[in-house]
Amino acid sequence: DLRAMAAVAPPPRDFLAAVRAPGVSLIAECKKASPSKGLIVRDYDPVRLARAYEKGGARAISVLTDTRHFQGTLEHLRDVREAVRLPVLRKDFPFHPYHLYEARVAGADAVLLIAAVLGDGDLADLLALARRLGMAALVEVHDEAELARVLPLRPELIGVNNRNLQTFEVDFDTTARLRALIPPEIAVVGESGLKTADDVAAMRAAGVDAVLVGEALARSKDVVFTTRAFVAAGRE
Repeated sequence: DLRAMAAVAPPPRDFLAAVRAPGVSLIAECKKASPSKGLIVRDYDPVRLARAYEKGGARAISVLTDTRHFQGTLEHLRDVREAVRLPVLRKDFPFHPYHLYEARVAGADAVLLIAAVLGDGDLADLLALARRLGMAALVEVHDEAELARVLPLRPELIGVNNRNLQTFEVDFDTTARLRALIPPEIAVVGESGLKTADDVAAMRAAGVDAVLVGEALARSKDVVFTTRAFVAAGRE
């Protein structure tokens, strides 16, 4: 049933083009909670957040749909996709083709594929399926070993997670170090731990094409203002 619905779903928006736009693009995240910080937004309204991000100049939206760790749902993605004109990333932990068909039917324009939780065969298969479905795949790595596994698959988009998944510690040097090993034709997204416009500027200096920011924006008392500040830092 999902395959049939995916075949007639509206065409995906161009997530990769949004990432590759001039300057450092902002992927703003709708995020209610996290394993490390607990509840982030008490009165969580992903549609209101997404509209504020769009007004503030973000070029794409990320929506957490994992319920167990982040208190997200697939309905959040559907609602956001209908409310904004920007491409939308499904942020979750997909490990089966079902999850990609499910994402496409819900309106996702891109999906996250995490090298740390996928074997080589599954990663290759899911990357190929995302391409067939017309979705971008943000392939996430957080060290040299994972990058070495990913590069032979020739992804168009790699995300570098600054957070160590075992200790939750954040190190911006991770992005700078791995960016130097990634061919220039592959777009790179700096992820995790960005709290200020200065952090975005540091990622720009590291040579990324985009940054993914969640908590700092979602917690802000003036989401539009903070989004604009992060956008400006990526384009100076």
